[in-house]
Amino acid sequence: MLEKSVQYVLFRAKSWWLLFAFLICGAAFAEGPQATPSIFAPSSTPADEIYHLSLFVLTITGAIFVTVGGLLAFVVFRFRQRGEDDTTEPAQIYGSTQVELAWTVIPVLIVVVLFLTTARMIFAIQDAPKPKAALDVTVVGHQFWWEFNYPNLGIHAVNELHVPLSNQQSPTPTFLKLLSADVIHSFWVPQLAGKTDLLPNNVNELWVDPLHPGMYVGQCAQFCGVQHAKMLLRVYVDTPDQFAAWVKNQQQPAVADDSVAVGRHVFETQACMNCHTIKGTAATGRFGPDLTHLMSRDTLASGAMANTKENLREWIRHPDTFKEGALMPAMQLNDQQLDQITAYLATLR
Repeated sequence: MLEKSVQYVLFRAKSWWLLFAFLICGAAFAEGPQATPSIFAPSSTPADEIYHLSLFVLTITGAIFVTVGGLLAFVVFRFRQRGEDDTTEPAQIYGSTQVELAWTVIPVLIVVVLFLTTARMIFAIQDAPKPKAALDVTVVGHQFWWEFNYPNLGIHAVNELHVPLSNQQSPTPTFLKLLSADVIHSFWVPQLAGKTDLLPNNVNELWVDPLHPGMYVGQCAQFCGVQHAKMLLRVYVDTPDQFAAWVKNQQQPAVADDSVAVGRHVFETQACMNCHTIKGTAATGRFGPDLTHLMSRDTLASGAMANTKENLREWIRHPDTFKEGALMPAMQLNDQQLDQITAYLATLR
């Protein structure tokens, strides 16, 4: 029994030290976008605040673990049963005022310190002033995709959020107003900001000021239905020139290509136009994503697959192939209609 107890203590200690080492390694990530999102590679002021708070909490909790684990290991080893020991109960000692005060006052102080530190960080983020150069974006969570509206620019984007690069000399933060069209969602891009819920009939807000250009990965962090795990999102931090070019393209109406006029006619005569919008056409649906600049995006179905012509055709034919439980129905189109609609949508850049 003693041997098993010692092995258990050592196993637990080894597991926690491995976790601690993993987290410390995460803290050494290079700045900028990462293939795997991590709070230990912050690229925005809110994420940086969370990062330093996490290190502070990790230090305190790590010290508690080392202290408790060390005392436990010492007691197990020091007071183990020896061969010459009898089986009588050792002397019982009660009523140590010093010990009672120590294990009451110290935990209370630790909790108070953690509470005050966390509260300071939360209010520092929430009460940050909004500069005149800030970009406003309204985020709407749907089952199971993201809608991004830029009210001052007249842009409606989907699943891939574009924001300008910010710097200390000329801060250009992005302020996000978070809404939900159906159930509770949660907006989370670990390297840019903390999790914030999107609630029906309620408005929440967060802001980011990305300091490094590139693409940052996030997703819905609140279970919202069958395809919650594939409700991914991408945030593209563009340089000023890149962002200006993206805005100019997104403000244009859909490309009108006569070579795919048949495909456009099929799109407009099917139920597709009841759910989707394509600026400059009769399609003004609001239940599904805006397709005006569909092929300017890197992914389809909220990051479920790469945005290629082949994947697009298969997605239209049978959405459950890539995203089982998606609310987009299979349209039961024949092969000719599928080819025609795919050819038309492939021109929307």
